[in-house]
Amino acid sequence: MSDKFVHFGDLEPRAGLLRAWERARNKHASWFAECFAEFLGVFIYTFAGTGATLAYNLGNIAKLSGVGSLLGIGLSYAIGIILAIAICAPVSGAHLSPAITIVAALFKGFPPLRAVRYVIAQILGSFIACLVIYVQYHDQIKTISHALEAQGVLNRINFTPQGIAGSFALYAPVGSSLKYVFFNEFVCTFLLGMVIWACVDPTNFYVPTSSFSVVIAFGYAMIIWGYAPAGLAANTARDVGGRMMAVAIWGTKASGGAYAAIAALTNILATWVALVVYEAFFADSSRVVSPDRRLHLGAKMAELEHRNGTSSANGSQPYGSSEKVGA
Repeated sequence: MSDKFVHFGDLEPRAGLLRAWERARNKHASWFAECFAEFLGVFIYTFAGTGATLAYNLGNIAKLSGVGSLLGIGLSYAIGIILAIAICAPVSGAHLSPAITIVAALFKGFPPLRAVRYVIAQILGSFIACLVIYVQYHDQIKTISHALEAQGVLNRINFTPQGIAGSFALYAPVGSSLKYVFFNEFVCTFLLGMVIWACVDPTNFYVPTSSFSVVIAFGYAMIIWGYAPAGLAANTARDVGGRMMAVAIWGTKASGGAYAAIAALTNILATWVALVVYEAFFADSSRVVSPDRRLHLGAKMAELEHRNGTSSANGSQPYGSSEKVGA
């Protein structure tokens, strides 16, 4: 099959040192490359959205007009998702969410050990992104924190969605009932899950591979624009990593209480329910795999053949192999 495709190394030969590293990486450290891609993808997505959230909250606290908005936060997360998928999908498949990884491991044949590595890398990506943002905004955070402390309102504001800590960790809106927060989280992440499963359906002619990132990004932006004020985490990695960072900076009072479990776990349950609904009512084995997906699968198989030094002479078929190849 490899002769049906042009490989990058044939088009643009790489330096000897890079070729040697590439061979070593593919043979011994492919798992690390995948984990680094998941780490970087979540870092990018969190860096974009959390930075916009912090700027907005700091502007509101300081009573500065025009510094961010809910629209800007939604767009920042969306752009972060598009960039993260564009950079990381060729290496790891860009799960970017423990919910996707866990559901894939339980019901889609994704290797369990690989799933554990992905989840750790995803949470670490969010944690490091939040720490980096904290350092970038260090002076502004300290100035505003001292002002709020002098007014005696720091602790009352800080651990709310509008607070400084609340820009990194996620907290339930003040005065809200957790059962309604759970319902909001479940509905939003169920719909986001439906968008994701529709995107990865190989028979979906309406979402070509090149459009995945945009469709998923706007699905994410939609739920932020409409429902973030009611309490929305949407991604376990974003939530747990950010909460770990907040606890590291502000101590256990930043832990979030009972809401922390809702924020971390609800999207996993909702993503699984979305898969059940999609498989029951939308997926159909009689449908035809789109040419775009066939090309993508063929290219992935050619990549493996080229890397392993095999060819189509070994009996593999361009699009009919039952082997599961990457994302």
